[in-house]
Amino acid sequence: MIKRNLERVIRYYSKEYPVLFIVGPRQSGKTTLAKYIFKEYRYVSLENIDYRKYAEEDPRGFLSDFSPPVILDEIQRTPDLFSYLQEIADNLDNPASYVLTGSQQFLLIERISQSLAGRIINFKLFPFTYNELSGNPHDKHIEDIFKIKSLDKANAAKTDSKSLINLIYKGMYPRIYDKKLNPKKYIENYILTYVERDIRNLLNVRDLRTFEDFIRVVAANSGQIINYASISNSIGVSQPTIKKWISLLETSGIVFILPPFYKNYRKRTIKTPKLYFVDTGLLCFLLSIRKPEELEHHPLFGNIFETFIISDLYKRIYHTGEIPPLYFYRDKTGNEIDLIVDMGNKLLPVEIKTSRTYSPLFKKNILKWLSLRENKNEEGIIIYRGDEVLGKESDIKIAPWYLL
Repeated sequence: MIKRNLERVIRYYSKEYPVLFIVGPRQSGKTTLAKYIFKEYRYVSLENIDYRKYAEEDPRGFLSDFSPPVILDEIQRTPDLFSYLQEIADNLDNPASYVLTGSQQFLLIERISQSLAGRIINFKLFPFTYNELSGNPHDKHIEDIFKIKSLDKANAAKTDSKSLINLIYKGMYPRIYDKKLNPKKYIENYILTYVERDIRNLLNVRDLRTFEDFIRVVAANSGQIINYASISNSIGVSQPTIKKWISLLETSGIVFILPPFYKNYRKRTIKTPKLYFVDTGLLCFLLSIRKPEELEHHPLFGNIFETFIISDLYKRIYHTGEIPPLYFYRDKTGNEIDLIVDMGNKLLPVEIKTSRTYSPLFKKNILKWLSLRENKNEEGIIIYRGDEVLGKESDIKIAPWYLL
């Protein structure tokens, strides 16, 4: 099994809370990770119709028969169990008595906040990060992620342009790598089985074609400021409906929203968020990219590469057990920083460039942002597709994509 960064975090907190909850997109590896960490636990999948009916019809009997320590997988199938778990959790002395997994966060958040607050700790697991897939040392803190690393000899052959293109095209869903599956067929089935079935049914969308059009239009907007009016006009659905649909894509782990960063001394900033897909394999499929060879020359390749980098950083931070403090900056004159990382005591501007060759112009936006009045930050990073680390002693360092 490919080691997951979140394992260290789960093991640490498993000594403190009676109920652990691993949540995330479908097929992100939640069940595999839970079974690996808690090998001796009983395992019950609530996808199994017999177990699910038992839990629905006699929840007390079900929880009595499957007493802790136990893994209850896909618990969103029986959300009423949370109320009954509350009674049990109040009297639990042993930490990590229950390990829960769930794929649809939006069905569970309200139930958890009402019933198990203070007794449960949540962990969010996404598909692989590049760091996990390449076997690099795991991140312990956000600061670790943004330090420029040295290249592990074992991974040197995996950093060329062709390997990067294949990685972006395949995406990071664990099953593709564990089972060596054809990524195109896997993602096609993933969309049909999970995205359309789960989300469309929850929204009661009757016109399948309209929902398909919506997802593809959203894919074409990955890495861009969300324009609700434009998406609404493209598919003929109201803006409030578009906002609702995007919100559900976000809470189901298909996309994430990157908010704008602004302070009083930056009043003339854009305040509309950006949208990114969590997985570039899914994104490529929705953009009708059917072969890796089509990717590098695709008109949206810049946005796709930016999505790959930012989503990877986003996942890596979540896998350290932290909520990603990530933003972007754009003022009304067009000056933009792709990513602003709030480190607490400082802000780190990050620019992402698809070029393989460094240009001094790469620094322009960061230098302009650093020169803003009252901005006391002094450092920045530029990520590009080249192979050389430049400006090691400079305030603005230039690093290949694979060395963060």
